[in-house]
Amino acid sequence: MSLSEILGSALSGLNASQAGLRSASNNIANVNTPGYARERVPLETGVTAAQVSGVRTLEAVRVADRFLEATVYRRAGDWGSAEAVANSLDRLQSLLGAPGEASGLPARLDAIGAAAVAMTGAAGSEPTIRGFVGAVQQALTALQTLDQDVAGLREDAEREFSYTVDSINNLLRRIDGLNDAVARQASSGRAANGSIDQRMSAVEELAGLIKIEVREGADGRLTIDTAGGVTLLDRRLRQLDYPPSEGSAQPLYPPVKLRFVEADGSLGAETGERLDSPAIGGRLGGLMDLRDRRLPSFQEEIGSLFGGLAEALNAVSNAETTVPAPNRLDGATTGFGTSDRLGFSGKAVVAALQPDGTLAASFTLDFASLGPAATVQDAINAINAGMGGLVTASFAQGKLSLVGAGALGVAVAQDPASPSDRAGLGFAQAFGLNDLVSGPRSYGPSGFTAADAHGLAAGGNTEFVLRGADGRVLAEATLTPVAGGTFGDLVNALNAGPLAAYGSASLDARGRLAFTPVAAMPTATLNVVADTTDRLGTGRSLSSLLLPSGQETGLALAQVRPDIVASGKRLPLARLDTAAAVGSRAVGGADSRGANAFVDQLTAAVDLGRGRISGMESYASFVLGQAGLDAAGAKDRLDDMGARRADAINRRDSYSGVNIDEELASLVTLQNSYSAAARVMTTATQMYDTLLGMMR
Repeated sequence: MSLSEILGSALSGLNASQAGLRSASNNIANVNTPGYARERVPLETGVTAAQVSGVRTLEAVRVADRFLEATVYRRAGDWGSAEAVANSLDRLQSLLGAPGEASGLPARLDAIGAAAVAMTGAAGSEPTIRGFVGAVQQALTALQTLDQDVAGLREDAEREFSYTVDSINNLLRRIDGLNDAVARQASSGRAANGSIDQRMSAVEELAGLIKIEVREGADGRLTIDTAGGVTLLDRRLRQLDYPPSEGSAQPLYPPVKLRFVEADGSLGAETGERLDSPAIGGRLGGLMDLRDRRLPSFQEEIGSLFGGLAEALNAVSNAETTVPAPNRLDGATTGFGTSDRLGFSGKAVVAALQPDGTLAASFTLDFASLGPAATVQDAINAINAGMGGLVTASFAQGKLSLVGAGALGVAVAQDPASPSDRAGLGFAQAFGLNDLVSGPRSYGPSGFTAADAHGLAAGGNTEFVLRGADGRVLAEATLTPVAGGTFGDLVNALNAGPLAAYGSASLDARGRLAFTPVAAMPTATLNVVADTTDRLGTGRSLSSLLLPSGQETGLALAQVRPDIVASGKRLPLARLDTAAAVGSRAVGGADSRGANAFVDQLTAAVDLGRGRISGMESYASFVLGQAGLDAAGAKDRLDDMGARRADAINRRDSYSGVNIDEELASLVTLQNSYSAAARVMTTATQMYDTLLGMMR
């Protein structure tokens, strides 16, 4: 080997050592930089004219394992979803209050039962009545507040959802720009480690927002798909298209569409793909699950709880009367018309009472004698004929009114031997004549059958949506009633539409719309997202008449009847003696049998729809207990996902992160290598000088 070759080899060794020292120094300088992967300088033997000529240094490369990085991305998606759900359910749990807390909903419901018991022991004294009425008021307020708070959580989830979409779009744009930078540097043979590190950090952040799959191409570009296979980024960028939202509770939110991005950065045509299921994962999927499934489901349970409570309390108040009896009873808006089938069995008693409770007249409304084809108008005519003008019945805008002549009071009672019944409600309760819990509408099932005329005005429609177990929209359907049709026609039209592939709709025994899903989707649920129908000009929509109590509750406007609140003596506690003769006392001022009835009714099972039959206290315990279990389960899952994510990051960083000890050892080795190359060069120089000296 010639001296020049020796010098060349030594020089290449010096250069290689210097390149290694620069790389090690750079690694040490970035030891605390998040997402930084350490570098190493590849070396290869230099060959010139088939002879070894030192060492060659290549561009520094990142020490990274794409499989470990992919694991971090997957774990980040699971953690992002778990965090969104756990945080929201923890807030929900705090709204419910701690067990035993006096202001919590369970305590408010318990207080109603305790106040009813107190009335039985004090013969319905004014203080105990006020205590009972106050307990009912507080329970309604607690339910309304909780319902509003849950709606607020949905609004927050929607607001965060919109912000998350913006964050995803910004990250996709950033990754697309870094893709270009990496590809350009790779094509020119230069290292793109800095751009790759930045891109990895951006991808990891993106993975926490939406679950993704990442693939690297031969040119160094990344292709990013969602876990469901929807492409977000390849050689052409896509953006998520979702209307900006400041948060609002809606029955149905618009889907997230994907659009191509044009060369000038503007949004182009739709790709035809949508993100409409919480299965997209990440924070976006968790927020979608909260907004579309978890929180609405809890609101429905609160609605069912209210519906059952209102039905239980009103069953008693409508079966009893006050002393003195009111001069008039004005019912709630029922949605019935005078030509509607009456549909009652059993008997109800209408009475006119003197202020002291003396019976002036009574009439037993025997629904069997009216016949199966009897209408609401037939019942009104029968009352007017039977009471001989002492009580006048009228019906307008879906409301029944009974007015006593002069100073006479009006009472309606159940026949003890054969109580009236329509869909589980007595005559007075079905029309809301003496409700304790009142509002702009009657509470309780309608009792319509498939053969009843729907009575819905033309021009309105009802929009339904069917959701799967994960909250994803399976199908949508719109009912547009045709004049002269029946409720059965509406159900048949619903079953003939897109919902048929997932189950069938029907009316249950109480006139509520029930949906029976196919075996493959046992938890699919049917909901109404919009309703512009109006039955017989009463203002009652199809959904308010047919949907189970949990969906169309009327909770927001419910209240204890104002005249009962204003007076401690207007709570219906006395029971009409249906066997009393005219001129004798039919009700007594000290009668508090209604208090016992309240106690019994609050513990009795109520049909809440969808197969749920339960007492109010036990159902409240179930609903709130389930909320607590869900919150605890979500927190446990967040802890698990956080631990798995941390483990994946540790594994990745253990492989590609900077270890100070290793880098210091590498510095020593490189310094020694540099010194050795320098000595070779010094020796070669001395030999060269010696040769020159010999020639002189």
